[in-house]
Parts: sequence; structure tokens; C-alpha cells
Amino acid sequence: MDTAAFRRGVRDVAPLLLGIIPFGLVAGIATVNAGLGLPAAVGLSVVVFAGASQLAALELLGQNAPLTVVVATAVVINLRLLMYSASIAPYFRDFTSRWKAVLAYVLTDQAYALSVASYRSDRETDRKWYYLGVAVTLWAVWQVTTIAGALLGTGVPDAWGLEFAIPLVFLAILVPAIEDAATGIAAVVGGVVAVVGAGLPLNLGLLVASGVGITAGVLTESVTGGTDGD
Repeated sequence: MDTAAFRRGVRDVAPLLLGIIPFGLVAGIATVNAGLGLPAAVGLSVVVFAGASQLAALELLGQNAPLTVVVATAVVINLRLLMYSASIAPYFRDFTSRWKAVLAYVLTDQAYALSVASYRSDRETDRKWYYLGVAVTLWAVWQVTTIAGALLGTGVPDAWGLEFAIPLVFLAILVPAIEDAATGIAAVVGGVVAVVGAGLPLNLGLLVASGVGITAGVLTESVTGGTDGD
């Protein structure tokens, strides 16, 4: 175990925990609001471990939506993880299948963004242990905060505005990743499409926005020759 790389991962993800904590509390509270108990909150957090899809699934369960619709919605929202996996896979090429399974389980937006940024800037980083430092920290904090949210239930005042912290987490990841024209165009186009497509069924707007944003970024890079960030 490379403890230095692991500690660095923990250190790098620490600022994002300020947004993850209220995010987890909101997910736990949503479990109670949907009429589910603590075991369901723990089960969702451990098995699904995906905040956006958990919230969407809980909202549908609270509306008595068919289980097939709930599952389909969660799957569609999490399809972005396929893109993350494909992107980060080359860095994990030499790991065993067992390790790859573990790393895949704890893959999140934050773990992906921080790890890939670190790999690109520091080729000497122990990839596995840095990634685990980020991902395991996120996993542990998510479990604790969702359980706390479920226990607190509706006791958390609306005035705290916990929901506001959720987009801030993603903004904290997005802004440092905008390094050139291609990434800037991808961010702007993806954001606009996400807003326009917010009303699409099964939360397809997120997936469509991801695809369109990536395409716009690739096209921009092909035109500019990828020299903006050099």
C-alpha cells in the first residue's frame, strides 16, 4: 500500500466533502420522505452509491411509480459512468480483475475527475492508492451522512438550504477542468442542453447533455488542433 498516495487522495477530496455532506443528508431525508426506513437508506447507499440516481429513484418511489420505471431511471442517470469507465480504464489496465471490480464499485463523478486530473499532471502517482484515497473517503462520508439524514428525517429545517450544496459540488469539479476552448465549449454546450432537456422523461436530459457536450468538445478540439491549453 502506498500510504503517501492514499493520503494525498484524501487531502485532495477533502474540500469537496463540504458539498458531499449536505448532499448525503438530503439523500437520507429523501428516503424518509419517500416512506422508507433506515434499512432502505443504508441499502440504497451501499448498493447503488450514486447520489443523483438515488434522489431520482426516491422521488419516483414517493410518487408510487412502477418499479420498472424507477430502475430504468436510475440506470439511465448512471449511464454517464460508462463514459467515465471508458476514459479511466487505460490507467487501470495493469490491475487484476478483482481490483478493477473494487475500483468500479466506488467510481463517482468526483473520484473520476480528481483521479484523471492527477494522473495527467503527475505520472509518478500510484494510481490505485490515490484513487482509493479519494473514492473510499467519498464512500465513507456518503454512508455516514445518508444514515444521519435518514435518522434526522424531516427534523432538518428547510432554511438550511441543503439542496443548494449539490450543484456547488459539481461546479467545484467542473471549473478547474476547463483548461482550453474545447473543455470550455463542452461545459457550456453540455450545461445549456441539460437545462433545456431537464423535462425529458427518465432524466434523459442528463445523458443527452453529456453526449452533446462531449461531441462539441471533440469537434472544437479537432478545429483548434488542441493547442489552446499548451
